[in-house]
Amino acid sequence: MSLHRISSITIGVPDVEKTSEFYRDFGLPEAGTAVFATADGGEQLQLRHSPLRRLLEIAIGADSPDDVDRVASQLGDLNVEVQRTEGGLASTDPGTGVRVRVEVAPRIQQEASKPAVYNGPGRVDRLGRSRELPEDGPSSSARPRKLGHVVIGTTELEPSTRFFMEGIGFKLSDRVTDRAFFLRCSEDHHNLLLQAAPVPFLHHTSWQVEDVDEIGLGAQALLTKDPARHVWGFGRHHVGSNFFWYFRDPAGNFAEYYADMDCIPEDQMWEPQVWEGMRSLYAWGPPPPPSFLRPDDLAELMAGLHSAKN
Repeated sequence: MSLHRISSITIGVPDVEKTSEFYRDFGLPEAGTAVFATADGGEQLQLRHSPLRRLLEIAIGADSPDDVDRVASQLGDLNVEVQRTEGGLASTDPGTGVRVRVEVAPRIQQEASKPAVYNGPGRVDRLGRSRELPEDGPSSSARPRKLGHVVIGTTELEPSTRFFMEGIGFKLSDRVTDRAFFLRCSEDHHNLLLQAAPVPFLHHTSWQVEDVDEIGLGAQALLTKDPARHVWGFGRHHVGSNFFWYFRDPAGNFAEYYADMDCIPEDQMWEPQVWEGMRSLYAWGPPPPPSFLRPDDLAELMAGLHSAKN
């Protein structure tokens, strides 16, 4: 696959500093003013002021200029406007209004870590104590390695899906009836999820951490400082198979720690499946709260979009 990752995203929020505090606590080092980095992916999140929360831009990494040219040709076949930029191109998804950049970028090189060792019935593999939350307070114990995926609500699901698949070059991994499409531009099960919604909005971003222990430690650190940040978790998704825990930033966006995502190597045959109902959401864990399925501020976002159009 000539595309290989989500390089970065830019999110618009009403209060940049307050939202920045959340992502610092989340474990993302600040690499500049309202710019945040991951351990392996570099600078992957930027916050900008916006009257309402929204995903402003997503950047996709490509291997070579030839790959960028191919995307430009594919978008041209869809009669979508393309702007050439230094090192890449930019276009806009007609269904969400999100600006999408495709640029030549290095692939993420993730150094293999030593697998966590667990004891089990009839075996003792780990000697001594397991990891514990540090005693120096609730500073984040999670260290996000990379931005894994982004979930966007779109009022025009078919045009958005066509834009990202036929235009940008994402591949279909799985779908939930005709309401949501799990798409990938890497070997991860999905890097983008498009779902039908009454208004274009950012549902959540998802950040890879080391393992299930780090999800729990990061969650404890976040919730020790502010229990209201909790949204949904701890659990394991069915589609994608990853462990998850979701939190809410001050703007209303959800941010997820995840570990153990399904991978789809390029040379492996993969048959997308069609999933239905709640079974697609989780294999085990607490049921999702209503606010996860329909965020509390959707009416506000719809009113803001209507006001902007008029």
